Amino acid sequence: MRSSVGYAAMLEQFSPREAVELAAYAEQHGFSGVMAADHFQPWVPQQGQAGFVWNVLGALGERTTGDLGPVTAPTFRWHPAVVAQASATLAAMNPGRHWLGVGSGEALNEHVVGGYWPEAPERINRMFEAVEIIKKLFAASVAGRDVKHSGPFYRLESTRLWTMPETPPEILVATAGPVTARRAGRTADGLITAAAPPDRIELLFARFADGAREAGRDPQAMPRVLQLHLSWAPTHEEALANALTEWPNGGMRFNRSDIRSPHDFAQVARHVRAEDFEGRLLVSADPDEHRAVIQGYLDLGFDRIYLHNAGRNQREWIEVFGREVLPKLV
Repeated sequence: MRSSVGYAAMLEQFSPREAVELAAYAEQHGFSGVMAADHFQPWVPQQGQAGFVWNVLGALGERTTGDLGPVTAPTFRWHPAVVAQASATLAAMNPGRHWLGVGSGEALNEHVVGGYWPEAPERINRMFEAVEIIKKLFAASVAGRDVKHSGPFYRLESTRLWTMPETPPEILVATAGPVTARRAGRTADGLITAAAPPDRIELLFARFADGAREAGRDPQAMPRVLQLHLSWAPTHEEALANALTEWPNGGMRFNRSDIRSPHDFAQVARHVRAEDFEGRLLVSADPDEHRAVIQGYLDLGFDRIYLHNAGRNQREWIEVFGREVLPKLV
């Protein structure tokens, strides 16, 4: 499996039309595909946007040729069947290009429907039941039959997806936890995670591989995907200012899943300092420094990496990385 480097379209920072234009521009400069997160709100008000991810992905399918997928929580704002329908339709429109990333959710996005916000174990259990429902719908719909479900958190009356691609989309579970990674290896098609020290990544991969083998599958054939945040600008001072202003949540060293408002995040962001990005988000004006970090993650065994540059200087960054970074990766 050949490794690739794609573009993370930040719908929290850019309007839908601009995000599509930037993703298309990235592909023209050597980026291989697009990842976009399903947000109802930005992390902090400064970011300023929160476009609907499925609309944007539909437009991206028309403007680009690489892979494309969301990271969404099919558990609170959405019933899993709705996510399955959205994913199947996108895959039918873009054969062989779409993958479905799922996570356990964050209060920032999910609490807006007014439901009870549970502790992490329940959120994770909900996610895996949602994966079960989506897989059932995909398999039954490809076979041309109805399916139903009754579980601890969700019910599905007898139905199928009437618009379905010949091959269902891959389902990738987003997590940084080894226990969840093992469950993902047993039930999902691949893994998504964020930047972490090599020993933590190796542990995550090992547990994911354990789960895959328990289910009789080859972990080496299952995609391992990284979303990598960074801050590049022509000077270190600009790169640091961009990180602190536009992506302070990248320096917050605590679990953020229970914070409900961008305004609350903004209050916490006032305490973020340059050193808080260490090991989490590389701030540098040197493209070679960024290349070395990206190559290090590829060497750990990631199949796909999606890059997000924290600043508004997207086109300049895309041009520099397309010229000086991507061609040197192996």
